[in-house]
Amino acid sequence: MKVSLFLTCLADVVYPASVGQSTVEVLERLGCEVDFPKKQTCCGQPAFNSGFHRESKEVAQHMIRTFEHAEYVVSPSGSCVSMLKEYPHLFADDPEWADRASQLADKSYELTQFIVEVLKVEDVGAELEANVTYHTSCHMTRLLGVREAPMKLLANVKGLKFTELPNKQQCCGFGGTFSVKMVPISEQMVNEKVEHIEETNADVLIGADLGCLMNIGGRIERQGKPVKVMHIAEVLNSQGS
Repeated sequence: MKVSLFLTCLADVVYPASVGQSTVEVLERLGCEVDFPKKQTCCGQPAFNSGFHRESKEVAQHMIRTFEHAEYVVSPSGSCVSMLKEYPHLFADDPEWADRASQLADKSYELTQFIVEVLKVEDVGAELEANVTYHTSCHMTRLLGVREAPMKLLANVKGLKFTELPNKQQCCGFGGTFSVKMVPISEQMVNEKVEHIEETNADVLIGADLGCLMNIGGRIERQGKPVKVMHIAEVLNSQGS
């Protein structure tokens, strides 16, 4: 099975050696042939969410052309994949691009969604001795609708001791441009999220969207909390000691 990796801005710039490499290694162990289209750029979500739909169309057209050859498009970001799913609506008044956008949307998957729903795998052979909790990101659960896949995969990671995060449905306060425009509110939201993480006594916070993890991880680090932050791709790529 051939997979084209959509790495996303944050993974490419901030976490390539950990999240990007882990994503590729997990997929390859599961029998996938992975390529990386080098012309890929931002999916256009920041512009789209800020109301700049004309500008985001230009970015979307570029991404559609970039991944047109792909059999499957897989990304370690539910948020960015949800934007790819938005492309058909963005081009609803343009039949030619709407069809091409639908083709990309239909073959695009978040990493855990792809593993569970397409590859039909729930145990990737990972092992990690840790007390963990999991942050459910808003875009991945509410827009993309991926809720069960991460839980099924984590349930089969040997050594994990899982505690559900209190008020897990609450946003962490990142929200892309929200955290820039509404700083005081965003700060309060992420502070509450860190408090709930502490309630679980977890050693590790796991998530599947890097925007959330960067936001929560930054607050954890500034407050000096002894909690490690890991993307789920890193967890699924763990092989124990």
